[in-house]
Amino acid sequence: MDFVTLSEEEFRQFADQHPEKSFMQTPEIAHLREQNSWVPYYFGVKKDRKIIAATLVVAKPTFLGKATFYAPGGPLVDYEDFGLLSFFTKNLKNYMKHHNGYVFHIDPYYELIERDRNGELVENGFDHQKAVANLKTLGFCSLPTSSQPKYLFVLDINDRTPDELLMSFKRNTRNHVRKAEKMGVKVRELEREELDKLKQITKATSERRHFTDRPLAYYQQMYDLFHDRGEVKFMVAEAKIGDKLTPLSAAMFMTYGDEVIYLFSGSDEKYMREYNAQYAIQWHMIKYAAEHGYKKYNFYGIQGLPDPNAKDYGIYEFKKGFGGHVVELLGSYELPLSPLYYLHSLLSKLRKAHIVL
Repeated sequence: MDFVTLSEEEFRQFADQHPEKSFMQTPEIAHLREQNSWVPYYFGVKKDRKIIAATLVVAKPTFLGKATFYAPGGPLVDYEDFGLLSFFTKNLKNYMKHHNGYVFHIDPYYELIERDRNGELVENGFDHQKAVANLKTLGFCSLPTSSQPKYLFVLDINDRTPDELLMSFKRNTRNHVRKAEKMGVKVRELEREELDKLKQITKATSERRHFTDRPLAYYQQMYDLFHDRGEVKFMVAEAKIGDKLTPLSAAMFMTYGDEVIYLFSGSDEKYMREYNAQYAIQWHMIKYAAEHGYKKYNFYGIQGLPDPNAKDYGIYEFKKGFGGHVVELLGSYELPLSPLYYLHSLLSKLRKAHIVL
């Protein structure tokens, strides 16, 4: 095996056909990160001149002049093949240590264990605990939190028609979908110059629900990077109220690989219950996924395993109404590259404990 630096095109060709491909592991995300002062790299492992593992890595000085190296949604490697994982990790570590790195952060798009729609373990389902053991053997430390979700909710399309999918929804969800249609809600794709419509709705929703919204520039950058490749869609649900056509809900979707991914959205609180526009957008994109041969409709993150007492349980219930199941990923990990990693960890713990040095 050989550890190699890959060209952008070599990496793209490998990533596009990888079974655990993620839009986070694309040159477009590398270019997005570059606009925020990160430096991208593409690394791989070749055997008999064929790429058998690869990753996009971005780097940025973050602590005392030392750099964080990060593989968003990666690396793309078989985590249960210890020989391959070990070879790739050791070479990545050596490269990063020699290029001023103090930590390597990963959050693989790799399933851990099979779960059903309620988050319960599936009897005789797959179990990739060996992947976690391999990472820990190689020195990776599991992180309790991350910017990327550990739990997703995913609807398998399985070549089902839109009508078959609709009948698989919970009764209340079907009723909400049909009500939106009766109320005249129409869904369409936004042009770049209309992205402020999405931003206005997500801003109001973030203030109401107390989460951090993305700036308009982010949506514009994602449009510029992915739209011409057919890998992003910004959708709006509208209805005529009086004599005015009104945006009721808007959302951002990635359409990469074999899945449609629902990322961000917002709804006008005044009309949510009356028009059910949020259901109209989901139904529109589920139909799009089925009609265009996608294998999965990914509702993306949920806050941990389903817990009726959790404050965001309603989000899980909304997604569950469309069918699907809970997906648990490996989670997020860090690999220390320098003694400064432990100093940084200590300072972070002290800040969280509100201890003043």
